[in-house]
Amino acid sequence: MSDLRLRLARAFDFAAHQVKATIERTPDFSPSYTREGRWKHGGDVWTDWSSGFHAGMMWKIAEHTGSAEWRATAEHYSRLLQRKQHDRSAHDLGFIFIPTYLPWYRLTADPAINDVLVTAGRSLATRYNAKGMYLRSFVAPESLLIDIMMNVPLVFHAAIATEDQLLYDQAVAHCRTTAQTLVRPDGGTAQEAIFDLDTGAFLCQTTEQGFGPHSDWTRGLAWSIYGFATVYTLTSDPTDLAVAERNADHFLSRCPTGTVPPWDFDVLPGPDRIEDTSAAAIAASGLLNLAELSLDPTRATRYRDAAIALLDTLCHDRYLASSTPEWEGVLLHGVYHFQKKFGVDESTIWGDYYFLEAVDKALRLV
Repeated sequence: MSDLRLRLARAFDFAAHQVKATIERTPDFSPSYTREGRWKHGGDVWTDWSSGFHAGMMWKIAEHTGSAEWRATAEHYSRLLQRKQHDRSAHDLGFIFIPTYLPWYRLTADPAINDVLVTAGRSLATRYNAKGMYLRSFVAPESLLIDIMMNVPLVFHAAIATEDQLLYDQAVAHCRTTAQTLVRPDGGTAQEAIFDLDTGAFLCQTTEQGFGPHSDWTRGLAWSIYGFATVYTLTSDPTDLAVAERNADHFLSRCPTGTVPPWDFDVLPGPDRIEDTSAAAIAASGLLNLAELSLDPTRATRYRDAAIALLDTLCHDRYLASSTPEWEGVLLHGVYHFQKKFGVDESTIWGDYYFLEAVDKALRLV
């Protein structure tokens, strides 16, 4: 076994150990971010958008190991989320149901499981703004967030499953609006676009979590790489692949090979320019997806090599919590919301989820 494969395998096993310990310590609890290394605390979660990732990690472990016990646990934790299928107030239903009910449905083809996915996708689609042609965020009716690119595949799933052309067209329109208003010519991304509610006209770019309206918030850029690559598998439209590749090229131009990026590429050197392993993990997983989709072999190799190098970095003690006693997360040095001081230099459950997902993919390649 190569040294890299050994590191990846150990990282996967460590992540499974941490998930099991969290289940035993706090049953039926869905963590978001740590405070001083602890998942359960009194800190604000801002919105309940991340509750699918803990159960999603259980599905990844069940699939990887073939364990009936892990599968039963994954099903139990997924059922705890079922009520959210009717939530029309959230734009993050994809984050809840794609890591949980989608692998469950792919494994079983159970129509009842698919019904949950379809209902959740239709609930998300009620947020569609016809004038602006976008799915509005929870922030305000006039707000579109880059994060929603990770959630719109749930609308596509509902549309394809029910042969609903209108729903499909709305999902496509959302992606086109996002590309036009949030993805910059150089491949960077803004987090938020603001629209005129009367006319649907795009007004400006801004941010909720980035350093500034015109900065490169790295988690948002990673969402865009991953999101547009996923959408391409659903549309087969080269427009979506081109956006994902432009995002990826921009990320790699600003992030030296094997380097964990800062939480925002445009934060000035100093105490505020800290790393975000969650952005690194999402980007690595998205780059591995994109490497399988790119029609340019040279480009595909570059994306794959960059993702593997980034994962190799994350498997070392500086970033993996395996040598940090009593730490409850998997990846150290993540950032949730820098301005609100939520989960700054901590573990995040989405960082842990996408790291586990990326490691699982990498183990099939190395």
